[in-house]
Formats: sequence, structure tokens, C-alpha cells
Amino acid sequence: MPSNSIDHAFTARSLTGAASDPTYAGALSFMRRKFTKTLKGADAVVWGIPFDAAVSNRPGARFGPQAIRRAAAIFDNDPQYPFDADLFEALAVIDYGDCLLDYGNHHKTPATIEREAAKVIKSGAFLLSLGGDHFVTWPLLKAHAAKHGPLALVQFDAHQDTWHDDGKRIDHGSFVGRAVRDGVIDPAASIQVGIRTHAPEDCGIAILHGYDVEEMRAGEIAEAILARVGDRPAYVTFDIDCLDPAFAPGTGTPVAGGPSSARMLSVLRQLGALEIVGADVVEVAPAYDHADITAIAGATIAMHYLGLLAARKRR
Repeated sequence: MPSNSIDHAFTARSLTGAASDPTYAGALSFMRRKFTKTLKGADAVVWGIPFDAAVSNRPGARFGPQAIRRAAAIFDNDPQYPFDADLFEALAVIDYGDCLLDYGNHHKTPATIEREAAKVIKSGAFLLSLGGDHFVTWPLLKAHAAKHGPLALVQFDAHQDTWHDDGKRIDHGSFVGRAVRDGVIDPAASIQVGIRTHAPEDCGIAILHGYDVEEMRAGEIAEAILARVGDRPAYVTFDIDCLDPAFAPGTGTPVAGGPSSARMLSVLRQLGALEIVGADVVEVAPAYDHADITAIAGATIAMHYLGLLAARKRR
């Protein structure tokens, strides 16, 4: 059916309601949500953080937000699977654009991200961030913990990210350990899913290793997460390298032996009982992608977060 309008990201008159852009055209905001810096009335805010100066292997995740937005155009505003509903019928979502970062002063990056995130969180909106490398989760955790107290961390990842640092490093492999030491997350209520590497310490966080996940059904994985977190405010971070490179080749530190996108999306679908207060998708690096496989996975993960929010609001 021909579209009734185009460039919904700029022409939308409401923060709710589906767009009608063709999937192959129109301004590429996330799921065609309105581009705006006005937070009033927003239930959820999608925000890009184009930063990749903390990577230990291949750079390129600074282009992740662009790639995820482009891939999100495939969502053609029919009821979204598996939620069987127009997610934006009652859920007001905006695309807040990207975080402005000074590429020549990386030491300023954490405070810049934290400050802008705090502004969004203060408005009462749910913040969904698109990375960027995994270091960006560190200031995001701090901003959320400032409101909610120590968080339960649900981390989908091939890496533990618990390597020790001096508290000053700009490093995507140490932020979890720092968050535990600084009391930003509660390790007793936190869990990592899909880990396929070794770090010197687990910091008391529960781990479902890659081969464990391979033997478990999606419902069993979800049950393990729910049991670990309980009723604690939870932050969900999804490093796209949690997925096997067959399903996410476009990332900086791919690790073979991981789960499929179908399995992990099914896990996310079953986390509706969690009190998720913030979430992100990180480490999408489109230069290493093929046919937008990784970007589509990242966009679908982000859509699932919004699906859970919409379902919560309907309840």
C-alpha cells in the first residue's frame, strides 16, 4: 500500500503512533521515531553514543548508531514480532540523536556521557543507548545508579570485562570490575550470559558460559537471569559479540562458539518480569559486517527492549 507520508523522523506530529515510510526510503531515525532534543512527554529515549577509542582489537563501533538506525528501517510498522502489537500505540519514543564527543579529548568522554545521560534519566524517560564500544556502559551505569542505587547488571557478552584498572583507563575490558569496586552494581544480583573468554576474576558475578548456554533452552536462561536479579532495578547491556560471529560478524572482538540471535532474542522476550531501568546495545562495527547482519541483530535487540517497555505499559 502506498505510504501516506515520508520522513516521519521530522514530520511526525506526535510521539506515539506508527510511521508509514517505505522501508527503503525516508529519514533514518531509530524505527522512524521523531528526532528531537525535547524530552517532554517521552516514555523512552533512543540515544547514540559514537565512541570507539577504548577498543582492544578492531575499531569501528563509532559507526554503530548509524548502522543500527539504518537497519531499523526494516521494521515496517506492522505489529512487531513477537509482541504482536504496534509498539508505539501508547509508548511515546523519541530518537534523541547522538552524544557530542570531542575526538581529541577522550578523557572528557566519560563525564560527557554521564552528564547527558543523567539529563535524560532525570526526565523520567527510559534511556536506550546505542554504542559505541562497551566502555560507554560505564558512565551509563553511573548515571542510572545515581537515581536507582546499586544496579543488577544483566550482561550479554563473550567477555567478562572485569580486567583490573586504576580507575582512570578508557578501556572497554575493565568497566564491569570498576563498577563492582565502586558500588555501582551489586555482583550478588548480577549475571553474565554467553561468556567465552577468561579474565583474572569474576567479581562475584554469576556466569553462564558459552557452552552452558549452548546446552540450555532460552526459557532456562531467562529463568536463571530472573532468579539472580529478583526484584532489583536492572540494567541490561548487550555486547553484540555475545552472538556467534555467524550471526554478528560486524564487531571488534568476535569469539566463535556463541549463541544464535534467535536464542538470545527469545531470552530477552522472556525478561518482562525484570525491573529494567536502562539498556544498551554496543560494539556493532559495520565495517566488518556483511549484508547488515550484525546491524539487523542490534536493531532487533533494541526493538525487543522497547517491546518489553510497551508490554509493561499496557499492563
